Amino acid sequence: MTEVPAFPDASTLAAPIFIGAILLEMTLILFGRVKGVYETRDTAASLIMGVGSVFFGAALGGAGYYLLLVLYDYRVMTIGFSAGALVLCFIIDDMRYYWAHRLMHRSRWFWAAHVVHHSSQHFNLSTALRQSWTGPISGLVLLRMPLVLIGFHPAAIAFVYSFNLVYQFFIHTEAVGKLPRPIEWLFNTPSHHRVHHGRNARYLDANYAGTLIIWDRLFGTFVPETEREEVRYGIVRSLGTFNPLRIGFHEYVGIAKDVFAKGRSARDRLLYLFAPPGWSHDGSRLSSEALKEEYVRAHPEESGQPGLPALSAPPAEKSAQLPLRA
Repeated sequence: MTEVPAFPDASTLAAPIFIGAILLEMTLILFGRVKGVYETRDTAASLIMGVGSVFFGAALGGAGYYLLLVLYDYRVMTIGFSAGALVLCFIIDDMRYYWAHRLMHRSRWFWAAHVVHHSSQHFNLSTALRQSWTGPISGLVLLRMPLVLIGFHPAAIAFVYSFNLVYQFFIHTEAVGKLPRPIEWLFNTPSHHRVHHGRNARYLDANYAGTLIIWDRLFGTFVPETEREEVRYGIVRSLGTFNPLRIGFHEYVGIAKDVFAKGRSARDRLLYLFAPPGWSHDGSRLSSEALKEEYVRAHPEESGQPGLPALSAPPAEKSAQLPLRA
């Protein structure tokens, strides 16, 4: 049996670089050399969430890794640890990340953990460290199972993913504008990721990529940053708090209230848990699709633009147009 290399954790080794980059960005912003905003309480909250994420990841992540090790015994082949194998693992795992990230935005149970990362109304390098404490118990480890069954060792998967995390740290910034076109086409960039963190209607549920933006281009979720609409950061309903406990658990509290409310059917309770964020049994809340449609109705000139649905003509208007098509 091939010996498993002692892979380092790139994200842990890069921690001093992260801190140095944050201090550099803060300094450049302070002297007006680059665009960006730091707010003391917001940055402190992000750092606390980041430290907590490392702690809970170490405490709770072992069970998921053990499960993958068990599954590895049932692999269809052994791919090994060559440089080519690791590059292939990185690319496939990056696509896995795309679908996991997309699921985080499209199912409330997974969103409950991921919303932490989107809760800041600022976008700077410290925002990258604002991570969930509950990610290891969300169940998303299941999406790594196909890679293990194919033949990638869990240690190799963890190793390449740590590089993905390091890369993603540096795209959380307003200090960098758009990069040369080939880079913007292939890679996730600060411009693309600013869109992902936007709460503007056109920017909701877009640009889920980790390192390679090609997944969004392939699967129809790419939306470019536009100069005519500046990105507004945060979540649709801002928390209005810097309390780490509320940041980390507010969505779980909301889920519990909805699921255990009196007089609701089993179907409604299930949908409050797994339907997209904003779903409600009585239509009293707005999902991202509804917010986009509402925006287009208020701004019909934006109909069909990237990130926005095409505005359907009212029936009367359609009927009036029929003779012109004869």
